[in-house]
Amino acid sequence: MATLLTFMPRQAKEICSQSNTSFSSGEKITYTIYYNVIGLYVNAGDAQFTVMPTKWEGESAFAFTATGNSNRRYDWIFKVRDKYESIVDSKTLLPYYFSRSINEGSFHQNQSLAFNQKLNEVTTNKGESFKSADCTFDVISAIYAARNLDFKNLQVNEKIYLNFFLDNELFPSYFKYLGKETIRTRFGKFKAIKIAPLLVKGSMFEGGEHMTIWVTDDDNHIPIRIETPIIVGTIKVDMKSYEGLRHPLSSLIELD
Repeated sequence: MATLLTFMPRQAKEICSQSNTSFSSGEKITYTIYYNVIGLYVNAGDAQFTVMPTKWEGESAFAFTATGNSNRRYDWIFKVRDKYESIVDSKTLLPYYFSRSINEGSFHQNQSLAFNQKLNEVTTNKGESFKSADCTFDVISAIYAARNLDFKNLQVNEKIYLNFFLDNELFPSYFKYLGKETIRTRFGKFKAIKIAPLLVKGSMFEGGEHMTIWVTDDDNHIPIRIETPIIVGTIKVDMKSYEGLRHPLSSLIELD
């Protein structure tokens, strides 16, 4: 692991030296989550991502919040009430603090992490300390950092590397740039940038590059669609609503 991090390609550092130009405080984006197991997508739940201003030890910061809830009509099958929060430096988007509250069926977990970016150390709410690396994100701050990537100079299949910390472990990861295409959503046609993140294998996801994300091909770079296989079936996530965008949604080229 140490050797891999030492020779991590240059983009891992560049993602921490870029400026935030894609979002601002007050942004709120909601999504509908669809589940497909027998060839038919059903509305399985919703997710919401918000950005709010805050302070951390007197410094300007962003508070990112992501929530996920199963459709109440299917709660009797599998109830989900998840919440993730990340407080990050407003300039680097590197996290100071991360917490998650997971309530999925009979599984419940609450965890918080304190990041010391100067010492490359992460401390859990149980007092356990782990080594991290230069430019280490949590899973939420990594999403917002990736929105600021400059896709204009990337070649198809080029990888942008970064590190994130999850489940008491440091993971070197990347986003692979897959090019551009036009997709149709409930809003109309979008010019989109297509990327594939490297997933960590878990109880739901198989791991690898199987997830595909489409983000708007404009200065906002907001995710508008996500598709991924899971252990049983597939999931599609589509943007349902948006507000407080920093830039005009110029990638929307045809309204429905």
